[in-house]
Amino acid sequence: MATGNPRFYYKGDRLKPLRAFCQVARLGSVSRAAEALFLSQPAVTLQLQALERELGTALFERIGRRFSLTREGQVLYDLARPLVEGLDGLDGEFRSKIKGLQAGELHVAAGSSTILYLLPKLVQAFRAQHPEVQLVLHNVTGQDGLGLLRSDGVDLAVGSMLDVPTDLAYAPVYSFDPMLICPPGHPLAEKPDLKLEDLTPYGLILPPRRLTTYRLVDLVFQQQRVPFTVALEVGGWEVIKQYVAMGLGISIVTSICLTEADEQRLVARNLGEYFPPRSYGVVMRKGKYLSPQARAFIDLVKPGLFERRDYFDAGHSER
Repeated sequence: MATGNPRFYYKGDRLKPLRAFCQVARLGSVSRAAEALFLSQPAVTLQLQALERELGTALFERIGRRFSLTREGQVLYDLARPLVEGLDGLDGEFRSKIKGLQAGELHVAAGSSTILYLLPKLVQAFRAQHPEVQLVLHNVTGQDGLGLLRSDGVDLAVGSMLDVPTDLAYAPVYSFDPMLICPPGHPLAEKPDLKLEDLTPYGLILPPRRLTTYRLVDLVFQQQRVPFTVALEVGGWEVIKQYVAMGLGISIVTSICLTEADEQRLVARNLGEYFPPRSYGVVMRKGKYLSPQARAFIDLVKPGLFERRDYFDAGHSER
């Protein structure tokens, strides 16, 4: 049956002849394939002929009443069967995958401070509205979080970014002031007209230098040409606040981490004159499809994020 123009299409539909081909290959009979497809035998024969003309090779050989695949036919069957079965089952698979927000998972990457101070109310609201969704929080920082975004290990990230890579989109939502913290009775606690150089005599307790906070503090002191010393590097705002309360040093933190309980053990002074406010928001990989679960979570953060096209322009950020 392999003759003619290889560009010929039977009624311009690639799926119909492939479906007929797979049924004949599976059942070994044109008549049985026609019954399975609710078609006439001549219609199935025409589709097979069209496919063989298009590919320029014989796909079947007839042995008695049974159709048997040729070597080329077997190759095509191995390629076409998962495609045809996938398309034929698409409706059912789609309905099973998309069940609104009554099922599924949502993976969110965030650093410790974001998980501890910013996300609790959002998580509480999301769980109340969508109790069937399994929410997974990945406690990561820096490059680990970016890696999860790029590998689709998470749906989105929530946190703070200073430098936005061109393959990611960052939408700031919340803003927090920079604060000096020290224990009550410290010389800086009540000092009027606080200047950056007033911090020089006292050792700072800062997060590890690979993190954004350390980089920002170092940048501002260098730009102002004010010397500073680091007494201790330690991860976690709660640990830093505890060590400051113990009198082991002072620190520069973001107001996101200060709670009512800290008012009894710490004095906080606003350093907005020297340090920029710190933004927190949602980070996405550009071009990533937002699942209904992800869309619902983002709308809790702020409705309408990542809906405008300009979020996907190179290097977009509202900072």
